[in-house]
Amino acid sequence: MEKAIMEKSKVVKTDQPAANMMGRLPQEIILRILSRLPITSLVQSKLVCRAWRSLIRDPLLVSQHFSQMADNDPSFILQSLRRAPYDQLYFTDFSDFSEGKVISMKPDNSSMLMSLEDSCNGLLCMRDSRGIYICNPFTRLSIELPKFINYPPELGHLEFGFNPTKKEYKVIQILYRPQLEKRDRPYVNESTLVQSEVHVLTIGSPVWRNLGMISYHFIRQTSKFMVKGRLHWLCRPKKNTWATLLISFDLETEQFQEVPKPNCCDLVKCFQHLMVLRGCLCVGSSHNNKELEVWVMKEYGMKESWVKEFNIGFYVPQTLQQKAFRRLSYPWVGFRNLFVQVVCILKSGQIILEYRSQTLVLYDPQHGTFKELTFPGIPDWFKIVVHIGSLNCIDTPINF
Repeated sequence: MEKAIMEKSKVVKTDQPAANMMGRLPQEIILRILSRLPITSLVQSKLVCRAWRSLIRDPLLVSQHFSQMADNDPSFILQSLRRAPYDQLYFTDFSDFSEGKVISMKPDNSSMLMSLEDSCNGLLCMRDSRGIYICNPFTRLSIELPKFINYPPELGHLEFGFNPTKKEYKVIQILYRPQLEKRDRPYVNESTLVQSEVHVLTIGSPVWRNLGMISYHFIRQTSKFMVKGRLHWLCRPKKNTWATLLISFDLETEQFQEVPKPNCCDLVKCFQHLMVLRGCLCVGSSHNNKELEVWVMKEYGMKESWVKEFNIGFYVPQTLQQKAFRRLSYPWVGFRNLFVQVVCILKSGQIILEYRSQTLVLYDPQHGTFKELTFPGIPDWFKIVVHIGSLNCIDTPINF
């Protein structure tokens, strides 16, 4: 009994300073202070008292905090791809990286046994064999989307985006017609079929809408990137060809359009992946696996505005070298097709690279140096998406 009384007195003492501070400072100042805290600190602050819990849920704070975090160095969600712990999520925050600090943690509900598909405005799009979900890994709030009827959920691309004009979220499901027809007509030659079927769900709507067929085959290994209210992918006109197209999807008009691509090499197969750096659409191109060029579209939609901004030389992370030595007698054979992609660029100008979904490397373009990033909790095989940790809820869109 005495121990219980002591514990209760600690809670009361903790509540009093918070209540006194909230009573003395204008709410505008309080929101401005809180909006600069990491998402991990805000989530913990909800436990202080009822007044703080109510304040942390204030839509104005949610928007201010998201805007503040979006201006910082990026954060990531990594999902382990190993069987154990399969589907485990890890959050990594580089907002204090200028001071050498990296925050790495597992959200409380990070073991959800679901596949991580996409991230938008602090929300994650995930799915399992039963359905598709939108969730916030920090607030633990989630919704299940209407069932996608007629087709198995594992086929094709699943993308998640936000239309800033109408303040609405949309999920886009792209199904591959070759796979669907192959199931019913096994004699069909897949290489000659280039049709993909597009379905869209506006969050809040009870049904998916079929937008019909498009003549593109979306490259599975590449993720979408959103610029100017449009989703972007690398596609091919045929499944088994190297020709690469840059395709956009306008979330407002729901129309697909080809985007002019840079003339970065003679062989069109050199296009490797897309990215967004400083708000601009970028493409990475590889030349005989010797270097990675990063081309930036300075003025959206203008072919003449493509500029080669970075040349990243060949580098094999120590982690991959060690794994190769354990597997092969001639370890460098395993690096002939070394896959590397740019994840993001920090405010310092340094670039974070991901190698074979197994390790992250910090590249300094000014000095041409590479440094492997190690921090607690990083899986040895993972999927990574850029993610802004936020208090956002699906029914309260961010006001930009």
